[in-house]
Amino acid sequence: MARLLGPLLVAPDAVESAAEVHRRLAAMDPPVRHRTLRPLVAGLPVENEERGRALARVLVRTGTGYQAVCTGLVLLAGLGEPEDVPYLRTLGLLRTLVRPVVHALDAIDRPAAAVLALRDHNGAPELRPLLAALDSGDRAAIRERVVALPGDVSPEVARRVAEASRLAELLPVVHELPAPKGAALVAQAGRLLFRMTTLHDYQPEILSYPDGPRAYGELARGAGLLPPTPDHQALLLSAVQELRTGPAMLHDWGPGRREAALSELTAVLNRPAWQTLPDRESDDPGVRRRLAWIRRTRAYVLRSPHAPSARLRIEIHDRDPADRATVEARILVDGRPLVPEYFGRGPANAPEELLDTGLLRATDEPREVQLAEAYCTEGCCGALYVTVRRDGDQVVWGGWRCPVPPGGKREMPEIRFEAAAYDAEIARAEGDDSWAWPARRAARLTVAGLRGRPDLLTRWNVRLGWTGTAFSDPEVTVISLLYDAEDGTARQILWRVPEDGTSPEDRAAAALDRLTREDPRTYGR
Repeated sequence: MARLLGPLLVAPDAVESAAEVHRRLAAMDPPVRHRTLRPLVAGLPVENEERGRALARVLVRTGTGYQAVCTGLVLLAGLGEPEDVPYLRTLGLLRTLVRPVVHALDAIDRPAAAVLALRDHNGAPELRPLLAALDSGDRAAIRERVVALPGDVSPEVARRVAEASRLAELLPVVHELPAPKGAALVAQAGRLLFRMTTLHDYQPEILSYPDGPRAYGELARGAGLLPPTPDHQALLLSAVQELRTGPAMLHDWGPGRREAALSELTAVLNRPAWQTLPDRESDDPGVRRRLAWIRRTRAYVLRSPHAPSARLRIEIHDRDPADRATVEARILVDGRPLVPEYFGRGPANAPEELLDTGLLRATDEPREVQLAEAYCTEGCCGALYVTVRRDGDQVVWGGWRCPVPPGGKREMPEIRFEAAAYDAEIARAEGDDSWAWPARRAARLTVAGLRGRPDLLTRWNVRLGWTGTAFSDPEVTVISLLYDAEDGTARQILWRVPEDGTSPEDRAAAALDRLTREDPRTYGR
């Protein structure tokens, strides 16, 4: 691509260069797709920005070929100016060009890009009133329509709504509104930010939201307007989780801003009225689970934080059950979450995989450890691996293995820790189960018993797979057992241990006792 387009970016005649771009791209066989074209063109060095911009404008404003117009759009993403926005909006009326135009507008006018992206969501009826308000420019109407949106919009829609409405600019006026309206806007801002942090779209949308720090800061300043309901408890706790250990930490916050937001959020959560939850158990199991999560998470995230100077910190992240996700053992190095910074295609692995196995313990023998796997599986989009080894009075993380991002290179540095502090943090994290609910604790206790008595499985020619809780019903303990069938194929048993009112310790003991008497290959038959 550098040989194809490089000389044309510095040619003095933009019209002639644009015609040559058309000819060269049309001659490519097979034709290059926009998804491939974008990283290739974006990576081209532009020695003369004025000439490169002129070529891009000719391609965008007069181009007749799809690839040529897309090339101009990619160039404008790096070279465009406000005067280009009207042309891009017009091009965005063509459905086949919506995505390329949105990418270009994102770099020049994010609200305009967001409006175009929202219009492209197949005419979603819940977005129409907001789009009409955005067209009118009436900030009061925009505010009302943002509040009226459902709370379960997709992560991308949540980000685009925040960008299109300029959410971070709407929030500072909440204290001037009638109390119910101000609280409603604060709560909706919390919901939109919460949706942006989900990993169901692999890369968390919060990292694509430049106004994230400002929006979180305004959420924290307005949090005191919220009544202390369970829903609002969950929103603020989720924000605290994100600002303590989540991908949002990777934004450029500036000195003290994230810490100030955390301080304001925790101050609200520590008010007496916020420390009381309904005593009566709900008949709805989902409500019961969420209340239990709130109690557990309050105790976990509001405790005294680790020393900010700690080189390594491991914290368990259990997401609000309203948006179920896998439990993560989040790794922070120098206060930054490692997995989203180095990988970004899925969550960190579960504590059962990283901590209960002892894989992160450093020995003289190097050990490769999988820290994270892509949401879709390793076979599709890869995984993040590191080799852990002890080197004298230091522990070294190096030998990284990770997919290289399209069109780029990934330099992953060797990380060194002071061995005594490293060992202490791993031991602390391994011994802390305050995050775990009863079914999850029963699973961990069962596995600990199996590791202490391997004969319980070997006598049946069975080996341990994974352990945890059922995704659809977190109150059910699940133990995966593997064995080889007579034809040599690998088989899996999912042993489900339901909640029976007994303690996790008793449930684990009963499971281990059953293995002394019954072949697990018969379970469920």
